Amino acid sequence: MRHQNSVFHSLLKHVPWDRFDGLVQAYGADARVRRLTTKSQFVAMLYAQLSGAVSLREIEAGLRSHEARLYHVGAAPARRSTLAEANAQRPAELFGDVFGLMLKQASRGLRRAMAEATYLLDSTSLSLNERSQWARFSAGVCGAKLHVVYDPDADRPTYAVVSAANVNDITIAEAMPIEPGATYVFDLGYYDFAWWAKLHAKGCRLVTRLKSNTPLHAIGERPVAAGSAILSDREGRLNRRIGGGRPNPFSDPVREICLRLETGKILRIVTNDLEASAEDIAELYKRRWGIELFFRWIKQTLRIRRFVGTSENAIRIQVAVALIAFLLLRLAQATQSAIDSPLTFARLVRINLMNRRHLHCLLSSDPPTSPNQLALEWGAT
Repeated sequence: MRHQNSVFHSLLKHVPWDRFDGLVQAYGADARVRRLTTKSQFVAMLYAQLSGAVSLREIEAGLRSHEARLYHVGAAPARRSTLAEANAQRPAELFGDVFGLMLKQASRGLRRAMAEATYLLDSTSLSLNERSQWARFSAGVCGAKLHVVYDPDADRPTYAVVSAANVNDITIAEAMPIEPGATYVFDLGYYDFAWWAKLHAKGCRLVTRLKSNTPLHAIGERPVAAGSAILSDREGRLNRRIGGGRPNPFSDPVREICLRLETGKILRIVTNDLEASAEDIAELYKRRWGIELFFRWIKQTLRIRRFVGTSENAIRIQVAVALIAFLLLRLAQATQSAIDSPLTFARLVRINLMNRRHLHCLLSSDPPTSPNQLALEWGAT
């Protein structure tokens, strides 16, 4: 019988291990390490994400029960105390850099002209144990935020940062890299005219909302179709002065498109795109729902609702590994064609994670054990 590696082993093939080892050396992460290497720590945290383990004790027991199969990925089981110490002390930046490498790998073959690239910005809250003092923002309440730039066309994040919950979204946005010529869609958490001006100066298209108390000094109005959800399409300028009498850094003309939702609510959408149709701008804004679905997916499927550590470093590591797990699932799903649904694929991976099965055969009752049997299952001749 031909040897077949586990589903976990197949997923880990997508990790650029040579680059991973280079980062471990660059950060000195394995210096004076006697028990748990950074690779074993990483594999243990990935196992937790993909298997659904919710505690250090559960991670330890699960890895111990599959020790023989861990050998084939060059990792070893982890004791919960050793893993907790590693998560608290190993540099979280290393795992963030691995996520960056994985993003580049996931983007190969999916590059588009920058003028066509669309990114959605938003954040989601993460509830933390009250012992996470670094993230305390009120009496007895601790929390963090996961800030994400999401590419809806490639269905993956392109940038992610974890902060304490009391850090404003715009503070994170001001530090993120900007791709000239791209489209950025965001909501009221990024309401900062100076940042809008920065996007505009780099040739980016922005699509967001105007607050109800923000006036627009109209300089022209465009016709809209009768009976459509678009109520008005006006071109104008924002106030020349903002708080404290300061000059508004965003002085170029903008468009305000008033859109009536099915619920009856009216949105004031604003953009610096003076050429596209009002319907196209409205559709761009509606795409924000994509990042909400992404947040829902990772919270339901991966492990960022409960954390196995309380320190800031441990939280950042767990979130970074969760995002890497998301990319691994997407990359692995792309290697097969039997399962279209990402949620179904993730569930089948969880069920079969340590089983010796081919990714093509997650739906079959008996995995093929030879190349000929695999070919027959896929209708090859």
